[in-house]
Amino acid sequence: MSEKTVPAAGRFIVSRRAILAGTGVLATGLAVGLPLRGASAQQTSGAAQKIADHFASVKTMAGEFVQFGPRGEQTGGKFYISRPGKIRFNYDAPSPMRVIADGKSVVIGNQKLKTWDIYPLSKTPLNILLGDKIDLNGAMVRNVKEEADLITIVLGDRSIFGDSTITMMFDPRTYDLRQWTITDAQKKDTSVMIFNVQTGLPMDDRVFRIPYDEVRNRG
Repeated sequence: MSEKTVPAAGRFIVSRRAILAGTGVLATGLAVGLPLRGASAQQTSGAAQKIADHFASVKTMAGEFVQFGPRGEQTGGKFYISRPGKIRFNYDAPSPMRVIADGKSVVIGNQKLKTWDIYPLSKTPLNILLGDKIDLNGAMVRNVKEEADLITIVLGDRSIFGDSTITMMFDPRTYDLRQWTITDAQKKDTSVMIFNVQTGLPMDDRVFRIPYDEVRNRG
């Protein structure tokens, strides 16, 4: 099966769309320019870059996640990250879904239906978030809000995220990622919270192996 460019969200059923949005494979929303309050755009971008540098320095990560859809639907599972370019989401039963990126491609697999969709990693927001370095230019950073218990960064760039915004939330003391939210064109949110996170773990590349034979034969 040949690789696809990321299609419009309307082609997916709701559950698949939620998977795509929540994992950052597809971000379909409204990139609204938010005001930068309390700091210049340069200062705001600098603060965001400092956090991004810390996030990029974490080469491996594993933990659990809970995903909340715009209609209140809830799913969860386990995730694994290995830089550069590798991520895996295993959704808990009864969801049959798997999301795997191997550094080149991203696949969405339905184990029950034996179907796969494949996308070039370079055409998804995951490409920048899973890089060895994360370069947040000033145009990409829409807002940074620093509070006592949370730092929130809003990103939006049509060339990377399409017509979308991604809100990432970090611990202000450790700069560890806690949650991300995708807001769509109707201002509906899909949020993913992560917990029980471990970093610096040895990670077997087989975790991120894409079964290309199955993808080509059954996609």
